[in-house]
Amino acid sequence: MICDKPLTTTLDDALDLSDTVKRTGLIFGLTHTYVGYPLVRQAREMVLAGELGAVRMVQVEYAQDWLSTPLEVTGSKQADWRTDPARSGPAGCLGDIGTHAFHLACFTTGLRCTELAADLTTFVPGRRLDDNVQLMLRFAGGAKGSLWASQIAVGNENHLKLRIYGDKGGLVWEQENPNYLHFSPLGEQPRLITRGGPGAGGAAQWATRIPAGHPEGYFEAFAQLYLDLAEQMNARLEGHAPDPRALLVPGVEDGLQGVQFILAVLQSAQNGSAWTAMPRTTSAF
Repeated sequence: MICDKPLTTTLDDALDLSDTVKRTGLIFGLTHTYVGYPLVRQAREMVLAGELGAVRMVQVEYAQDWLSTPLEVTGSKQADWRTDPARSGPAGCLGDIGTHAFHLACFTTGLRCTELAADLTTFVPGRRLDDNVQLMLRFAGGAKGSLWASQIAVGNENHLKLRIYGDKGGLVWEQENPNYLHFSPLGEQPRLITRGGPGAGGAAQWATRIPAGHPEGYFEAFAQLYLDLAEQMNARLEGHAPDPRALLVPGVEDGLQGVQFILAVLQSAQNGSAWTAMPRTTSAF
């Protein structure tokens, strides 16, 4: 089963779906598209291998400008449902792209967010849901983070940028230029890792299908998630373990965490940006 994010519009539905997946044992994938990019997987591989040392800071931003005006009143179907709480749930920009940014930060670092402090804003008059969110994040182990997601940032089309800093080096990746990963080891010359190039490791190579130097992007990232899920399904049908590189597809627990993230942000914003714990427990099953 493949589901778009957010997983559901309510926590009860998310818990129920998580329980169902666990009870049935069915293969389930969530389309956090950006984890299908080769160099996002490269970043994760490098962080988990200790090439950055202990992670100190994670900064992620996802800025768009397409909702800078009340587009929802012009007949735009894409804007209409995204700004309607009856159809999209209690979060606007937060649920649409904020969840992508949050998942990317957690996926690439392997860190668990323990608490957050949020400032949620609706800038466009008359809009029923948020169009800008700013967060501070605390992770298990002591790392800190910041997250900004906006759909009223004029001049930005789809600017998703990730920066990870450890005590031995830093990484920078941008979705609008996804075939390059900037690696800066402490005290050494910065290095540019390219998709399909000699610096790419096994995780990136698994997710690469086009020769080096050719554009590979959004559609291929989706395709990678489908390919990974197909590998899992075929392995189950054939009675053997799937290739471990195909297990990086976000699952139902990632979706449940995304819904919990939305609710924690809403709670924090409603309480004057107070620090709010992220739940440790997930499905009751």
